[in-house]
Amino acid sequence: MQAQSSEPPSDEPRPRRRPALSPSRAADFKQCPLLYRFRAVDRLPETPSRAQVRGTVVHAVLERLFHLPAGERLPAKARELVEPVWAELSTTEPELSTLFESPDDPELARWLESAGALLDTYFTLEDPSRFEPAACEQLVETETESGLLLRGYVDRLDIAPTGQVRVIDYKTGAAPRQVAEARALFQMKFYALVLLMTRGEVPTQLRLMYLADGEALTYRPDEPELRRFERTLDAIWTAILRAGRSGDFRPNKSRLCDWCSHKPLCPAFGGTPPDYPGWPDPEALNDPGKPGESDI
Repeated sequence: MQAQSSEPPSDEPRPRRRPALSPSRAADFKQCPLLYRFRAVDRLPETPSRAQVRGTVVHAVLERLFHLPAGERLPAKARELVEPVWAELSTTEPELSTLFESPDDPELARWLESAGALLDTYFTLEDPSRFEPAACEQLVETETESGLLLRGYVDRLDIAPTGQVRVIDYKTGAAPRQVAEARALFQMKFYALVLLMTRGEVPTQLRLMYLADGEALTYRPDEPELRRFERTLDAIWTAILRAGRSGDFRPNKSRLCDWCSHKPLCPAFGGTPPDYPGWPDPEALNDPGKPGESDI
């Protein structure tokens, strides 16, 4: 959690930050450089799916659950939070209302119930009344020796009385198969590296909780592995900058193309991308928000 600033408000513009790499954008570039361009450079809009929005709702409920006294962190209370969280989300982001025909849409009731079922599964993985997290939805940010800025949000950070650090990431899908597991491990190493660089110690454990099937993936990193991973991120960033300067973001066809919102614009499927706007000038960037919206 971020501390509130004690400085008085100022009319001066906030400092603008240079491009940063997040786990999601790095994974996009590895999957398909053109997808990376569409999301990070062109910033083309994407309509979220019901499953994606449900994930947002579940994450928000779990964050609020830890704001409650330990004795109230119960499955029934988590379910009670689903509808208020959805109501707030659909108010602040009115475009989400198009996911359902109306508030009385039977599909909406079933969708809300499915979010409750995911929360029920969460309680089979741990008892949230038995500990206090150090932070929820924590912004983590650091710079590598090469000057690459890394940025991301951690779902939950736990620190034991002995000082051991555990990172928790919630996933509302099922545990991945071998190919997809590599992407999950990439994300875990990213957060482990950032915490190593910001805290000066290797996290004891990083744990992904898959709420669709009640499985968990645990990773225990070591420093030599994380330093090698740092070089991997530097190499990815070098490739991104090379493509950014030339505008040569090539498509990479795979089975994942079937779920891509930008398939009609992809030359691999007969489409035409918009004119390349050029690599963004760091001085022209807005102050960043959530990863996926602001990270290059």
